[in-house]
Amino acid sequence: MSLLSLSAALLFAAGPLPPWMDGRSDPADLQIRVVTFGPGDTLTEWWGHTSLVVTDQRLRDERLYNFGMFGPRAGGSEWDFVADFIKGRLIFWVADEGVQRTFRLYRDFLKRDVRIQLLDLAPEEAQRVATALGTHVLPENRYYRYHHYFDNCSTRPRDIVDAAIGGQLKAATLDASRYTLREQTLRYARVNPPFSVVLDFLQGPMLDKPMTRQGDASLPDELEKQLAALQVKRADGSVRPLVKESTVWFASGRAAPPDWPPNFVPYELLLGLALGALAVGLARWSENGRRASRIVFGLYALLIALVLGIFGGALGFLMAATDHDVTWNNENILQSNPLSLGLIVLAVMTLWGARRAAKWNRAGWALLTALSVLGLLIKVLPFSIQANWNILALTVPVHLGFALAWWKVKRPAAG
Repeated sequence: MSLLSLSAALLFAAGPLPPWMDGRSDPADLQIRVVTFGPGDTLTEWWGHTSLVVTDQRLRDERLYNFGMFGPRAGGSEWDFVADFIKGRLIFWVADEGVQRTFRLYRDFLKRDVRIQLLDLAPEEAQRVATALGTHVLPENRYYRYHHYFDNCSTRPRDIVDAAIGGQLKAATLDASRYTLREQTLRYARVNPPFSVVLDFLQGPMLDKPMTRQGDASLPDELEKQLAALQVKRADGSVRPLVKESTVWFASGRAAPPDWPPNFVPYELLLGLALGALAVGLARWSENGRRASRIVFGLYALLIALVLGIFGGALGFLMAATDHDVTWNNENILQSNPLSLGLIVLAVMTLWGARRAAKWNRAGWALLTALSVLGLLIKVLPFSIQANWNILALTVPVHLGFALAWWKVKRPAAG
């Protein structure tokens, strides 16, 4: 059994019910805290994390409820988990964990912020939260179908707290957000610009639709801000803040995400123009009849073909054969698609000096360039809402450069 499988198995070990689930707790003794863990170093940590803590002050029992558990399920294999992940059928689960042990993990090992909000809840509201969490963690309820934006480790705690206070959080956040999901995503992904571009390429127009501020709370930091700002109407008619006390248990010193995602369009346009111009230059050089120049041009064409083909094939697969709905209807399929894999064969023909290499390259690049330019032209149509100008700035010049290069090259130079 692998370490990952062993860890998962230990999480499923049966344990005693907490006192708020078996009647031992007095609701007046219950405290509910929202814990926000700041962004970390790895991809799954970039956007932060939210957990809820239930404490019985009299019985000195407390549990941290974590909706972010993933990995092989009990009785399943790591390959099953990988297959589900690729297919977009992400199965997460909720676990109850030791509070201080979890805090120390985030402080000592992960080096991530730990910020705590103590909620000012009536006893019956605190009991509702505690009961909901205790019910979620039961073996028959613990699994859920994870969604990156609509059902995750932040939205589940949000909805549990909101249900306990009669939907007042939702009612207060139904106004329009100043962000789209794409902008929110890229604010945090800016820690790794190359992967930020890849992530942007793979995700389609679902991320560009207008949304309310309730949708912002799919991010832990945004949920924390909304809870801090919420004024709750009580049964006696009074109105007071939901958050009674805020504490920073550990400050990592990491820089906060920017208010807006960085604008990479100028840089990607310059890179796209440079790559396209290089194709034209190498093509003209290859006409000098020397084998070395043809091979250099062929290797460059092969490199570009591999990048376009791999990303195009991956996007085509995600759109057509998986449940990753964030990739569906993605206009970037016009910039890099499974047809791009054919460019790899054409590049190899160029390297070998095949007589028909120029003819087939002209046809292949003309077709793919037409699709790329079409992706640019449809931006004027009202149904095109996808914010992909940065991808267009990078890929359209590359396609145009190679199309021009092969239009000038009549046949590969013999060497």
